[in-house]
Amino acid sequence: MEQRDYVRRILEVYRATPGTCGTVRRPDRLLAVQLHQRGVPLDTVENALTLATARRLARPANAPPLGIIRSLAYFSPVIEEVLSLQVGPEYFRHLRRRIATFTPVP
Repeated sequence: MEQRDYVRRILEVYRATPGTCGTVRRPDRLLAVQLHQRGVPLDTVENALTLATARRLARPANAPPLGIIRSLAYFSPVIEEVLSLQVGPEYFRHLRRRIATFTPVP
């Protein structure tokens, strides 16, 4: 995949990720370029955003609210974690289904 398409796709997924501010800044673009240059697979980045979102949504109902994610860099540690995971794609499909049907507990 060409760098331009890779960066565009990552930024689209980032903006659509629940809990993000939906704004892309220059450092976000630079990080996406670096991920491409490192050869990080696109699905790894998408899976990392999914995993981080699922973790944020799974917090106890009485926990204080989390702030808005304002940078793609927030997901960097999870991207590194997903690179080392030995989990099949079914797990991330499961998480995506759970996120899509998530209803917050009042």
